[in-house]
Amino acid sequence: MLLSRQLICRNASAKGNQRKVIASYASSAVSERTAQKSFRNVLQTQLDDIQKAGTYKKERIIVSPQATTINVEGSQGKILNFCANNYLGLASNDDVVNCGKKALDEYGAGLSSVRFICGTQNIHKELEAKLSTFHQREDTILYASCFDANAGIFEAVLSPEDAVFSDELNHASIIDGIRLCKAKKARYLHRDMNDLEEKLKSSDARIKMIVTDGVFSMDGNVAPLPEIFELADKYDALTFVDDCHATGFFGPSGRGTEEFYGMLGRCDIINSTLGKALGGAAGGYTTGPKELIDLLRQRSRPYLFSNSLPPPVVASGMQVIEMLLKSNQLTARVQSNTRRFRAAMTKAGFTISGMDHPISPVMLGDARLASVFADEMLKRGIYVIGFSYPVVPKGKARIRVQLSAAHTDEEIDRAVAAFIEVGKQLSVI
Repeated sequence: MLLSRQLICRNASAKGNQRKVIASYASSAVSERTAQKSFRNVLQTQLDDIQKAGTYKKERIIVSPQATTINVEGSQGKILNFCANNYLGLASNDDVVNCGKKALDEYGAGLSSVRFICGTQNIHKELEAKLSTFHQREDTILYASCFDANAGIFEAVLSPEDAVFSDELNHASIIDGIRLCKAKKARYLHRDMNDLEEKLKSSDARIKMIVTDGVFSMDGNVAPLPEIFELADKYDALTFVDDCHATGFFGPSGRGTEEFYGMLGRCDIINSTLGKALGGAAGGYTTGPKELIDLLRQRSRPYLFSNSLPPPVVASGMQVIEMLLKSNQLTARVQSNTRRFRAAMTKAGFTISGMDHPISPVMLGDARLASVFADEMLKRGIYVIGFSYPVVPKGKARIRVQLSAAHTDEEIDRAVAAFIEVGKQLSVI
């Protein structure tokens, strides 16, 4: 009897405690909902500011494969595409796509693992070897993207005893990657060799690394590599080039910025991508000295903690490299297309920025004008995008045109004709 009363009391006490816990959880849930509401308000305020600034990015929906002609949701018929990084026109190439399909059947959809556990297949090693051959380097390491490659290199190899010298207009991934390392950091003025030299002079770092984009994606201008290499020799520095907007199509055989200058093999470290000219799917890499690549496999966090590249992506990239090793026909074609567009647009009275690169920015100045111009071009079946502050400096809004080897002469001429028509309508020319 006494034992029963004790059990009843214990049960009642337990139920009372349970109610308190439930009440506490309920209170906590109310608190979380309040916090979430506040969080939403903070985010919406930032979104409203972006909208007011006229820099809110809206994504047009493509309902076809990536190519020079695409179908865009809300538009009638085929649209000519002049704003993709599909420089060689291989994103939907039959041979490239078929290699991806074959790899899907033979190797599966993915590895469900990082490389060092059970995520390395023979095709990953084969692609790394082919990229090394293409760039004429000792070894190569694959990443999920070039953003990851840039995020993974500086922290892994540079210490507080070292120093990194970065062009002020380098890509965001380079900026973020450098922030992660503990080396001393210096930004030099864009393509300004005098400023770079002044900063190199004042450094007594163990390792000095000069870091630059090969081609700067907003302006289509090229890093002055001969002068950079000269300064590197003078001050015993290493050179690093992000060649994402050059690999596969810039230089006589598409080997990038150093080949453009006739200095193939001179750069110490190259980071680049498979996600632009080399098939357009995904993936990035670092290529350079064997010791560097070995160290990155041991220390580079994006490599160590990210899934391996999917087999179809690997096979597609490998097919593109094989095509480039056999012929420079596509490289020559994108270069001739670039000359045709730039010459016709300059003759029509437009100002085209850059240095004979497929990135051919049509300079307009005013942000609203750039946006309206792009909308008018779309009405005429030409897909281009206006860029304005903060992506580019204030007063330097532009339409960034990107040429592809797959564009025909007729398509380029049609785009130029549309530019002239809209340019006259909006009093640009």
